[in-house]
This record gives sequence, C-alpha cells and structure tokens, in this order.
Amino acid sequence: MAKITRKPVPRKTPGLKKKPKPAVAKPRAPAKKSLKATKPWTPAEIHEAFSRFREANPEPKGELEHVNPFTLLVAVVLSAQATDAGVNKATRALFEVADTPQKMLDLGEERLREYIKTIGLYRTKAKNVIALSAKVLSEFGGEVPRTRAGIESLPGAGRKTANVVLNMAFGEHTMAVDTHVFRVGNRTGLAPGKTPLEVELGLEKVIPAEFMLHAHHWLILHGRYTCLARKPRCEVCLINDLCRWPEKTV
Repeated sequence: MAKITRKPVPRKTPGLKKKPKPAVAKPRAPAKKSLKATKPWTPAEIHEAFSRFREANPEPKGELEHVNPFTLLVAVVLSAQATDAGVNKATRALFEVADTPQKMLDLGEERLREYIKTIGLYRTKAKNVIALSAKVLSEFGGEVPRTRAGIESLPGAGRKTANVVLNMAFGEHTMAVDTHVFRVGNRTGLAPGKTPLEVELGLEKVIPAEFMLHAHHWLILHGRYTCLARKPRCEVCLINDLCRWPEKTV
C-alpha cells in the first residue's frame, strides 16, 4: 500500500494589528435661536406697536372685493392658495351676476367654473361654492351664519374663513391667521407658535381689545408689504425697534 504524504499547510504569519483611528468628534451645529426663548413683549410695547399701526392706517380694509357677507364668504373660500388680486380679477364679473346663494345656484357649477378658471384649484372650489350656497339656503335661511361653527360647517370653509367673515362682515374681534400673520407673529416674537391656531390664540391673548377689530388687517398688511418672507424691509418697519427678530437689519 502506497504511503500518502500530506504537504504541511503553511501557517499564516500573524500580522500587526492596525490601531483604530481615534474618533474625531464632529463639530455640533450651532443651536437655532428659539423665538420662545427671547424676551416676551411687554403690554406697554404691544400697545405702542398697535398704536403706531392705527396712526398710520386708522381704517384698514381687507383687499378681497365683495358686496355683502355672502360674496365675502365666497371670495375667502376662493382665496385659498391664491392671491387676493387673482381672486378679485375673477370675482368682479362673477358677483355682477351671482351675489346671492340663489343666484349662485342658478348659475350652476359648470358656468361658475368659467368665471373662476384663472384661480388655482378652480374645479374643487366651484363645487364647494355651489354646495355652500345650497347649504346656506337650506339650513340658514339664505343668510351667512353668524357663528364660527355655522361657517365652518359650510363646504370649503375652515377656521380662517370663519374668522375673516366674522370680523369683516359682522365686526367680531377675531384673528384670522394666514401665512403673513403667521410669519409676523413668529418673526417678531409677538406670538410665537408652531401652528396657525397657536399664533391665533397667542395674538388674541396679548392684543388689547381696543385694537382687535382691525388687528388682523394691520398684521396681514404688515406681512404683505413690509415684513416680507424673503427680504424683510426692516428699514421702513414701523415697529423695528420693538421687534425681537435676531436677524433684523436695523
């Protein structure tokens, strides 16, 4: 029987173990400044700010054109994700032929679409306007409801719509928070909040009653023309000395 000779398996020479590289701590990003951490406005400062707004513009007006509470309601519903100027351009002709719920129903959804087709989401909005017109007639006697719950029950209408209509049509002290008011409330530190509702409740809490009728108009106009989103015009701001924004340019 032949002898089987096995070749010895060469042993691996143990190499030097590589030393692990020391962990380098990544620099931490600077913490963002929180508006809630800034010094709150004092009642005297808030009174001063709105006194300046009132002196500069004693009777501010909303920029949505309307002829009665119903057309105001329709205009606000149409203004969602659209500009006031764009809505006005479409509704001038519309309100000449349909300024009541019954006339809007008689116009019909298809013809209504032709009037508002330049407005974003016009198909959905036309459907909502016809539906809310029918509900105003069937459940509210043809009159725009004068309660928040009543307005919010209408198709296409939410809290902001209710606040605008209650304020502008019925003189109630409500605070409608759109993108402009939300920005101003947070940027200035007047009423910081993560949601429109938080800003709304914060503003209602700190603004004196004597200013509440026009307060949301002053803040909307301030955000639209002065406290701009990308490049605020701090140099012409009426309240730049009171503003808490850490990046203001004055």
